[in-house]
Amino acid sequence: MRILWVKAGKLLPVDTGGKIRSYCILKELSRCHQVTLLSYHNGVRDETYENAIRLEFPGCRCICTGLPDSNTIGKSLHYLRNAFRRVPFAVSRFNTRQVVREVTACVCTGAFDVVVCDFLAASLNFQDTGKTPVVLFQHNVESVLWQRKKSMETNVAKRLVYALEALKMENYEIRTLRRLRHVISVSDQDKCRMLEMAPNCLVSVVPTGVDASKVVAPASRNETRPKIVFTGSMDWQPNIDGVFFFCRDIFPLVQRDFPDAIFQVVGRNPPLKVRRLASTSIEVTGTVPAVDEYLQQATLVVVPLRIGGGTRLKIFEAMAKGKTVISTTVGAEGLDIKDGREIVLADAPNEFASRICALLRDPSLRSRYEHAALSNVRQHDWSYIAKHFAGVLERTVNLSASDDLIVLSSDLGPKTVPN
Repeated sequence: MRILWVKAGKLLPVDTGGKIRSYCILKELSRCHQVTLLSYHNGVRDETYENAIRLEFPGCRCICTGLPDSNTIGKSLHYLRNAFRRVPFAVSRFNTRQVVREVTACVCTGAFDVVVCDFLAASLNFQDTGKTPVVLFQHNVESVLWQRKKSMETNVAKRLVYALEALKMENYEIRTLRRLRHVISVSDQDKCRMLEMAPNCLVSVVPTGVDASKVVAPASRNETRPKIVFTGSMDWQPNIDGVFFFCRDIFPLVQRDFPDAIFQVVGRNPPLKVRRLASTSIEVTGTVPAVDEYLQQATLVVVPLRIGGGTRLKIFEAMAKGKTVISTTVGAEGLDIKDGREIVLADAPNEFASRICALLRDPSLRSRYEHAALSNVRQHDWSYIAKHFAGVLERTVNLSASDDLIVLSSDLGPKTVPN
């Protein structure tokens, strides 16, 4: 197949869950298909990035929009200028005439068999696709993410902004699902939510993967202090909220039984309020070359998220290192793992802390979870996931040339239903 993949924001460095998922699937698809990446980003032109991404994906088309990026004061002004638009800011900030023209030129010439719109953020640039089928790759249900952000926000001004953006996002997401109609989600839960919003769209589930070549058996440890580790980009609000939730409501309960325990927050760009959490028992690392070292030394890995959507790659990455993971229900949402088998789930602070303490006391119990986790992730290598992804694209191409209506089910098997 000739595939055009449109990605808003830089794909490199591969340091977030969404980037990891996109990068790994793109790499695997490139082995068997003709893949062209259209990578566009805000801010100033970055020739270093352009050279690096073209080395990874030869023929990549790069566009710098010149719009304010996430690290400038101009982003706030950009938001104010777009505050009264119907389109949510998370989408409108990635929309420019230049990208619209490039996308239109690519898809209307018949040069590609199928186009992947990676994340909802890029979708507003798809104004005219001609006869080329477009697949929306939804890593999350964005409206659910914004609703959860609103519900957890205590700052009144931010809560009002989140409420407005959540409403805009829900309306826009519904319109886009109806317009593009072909969707890939990452979990059955997300699929059900999308079908509730747009019953006639076609949704297929392609689950999250992991690099099975990096799976390692748990090593024996002579621990001096129990290490509880959280990994994730610390410039992402759901991770910030989860870390504060853990530090405020859960970790003090753990310290009653394990006063020497240390909590390590491993992730890029922690804001000042997160850095201020650092103490003799809480370590905030900031950006690290790789999280592998911290995962390997961890006694337990926690995912105390209360906001989010899609699936969390951080869980599979920890499981691939042979680690026992304790997560909230939201944190583990959408993954093919079972509470009490490969993972431990808890939502209330007392229950979360109690589960941690039980695992810290019992190495044999941790070992049971560790080996079950390793067995699970070996079945989710990215090469296997990418084959499923390609299968969905191939059926989408066939569907666009057919008069039949085919519903792509969560097991990736087509079902024909009457018109």
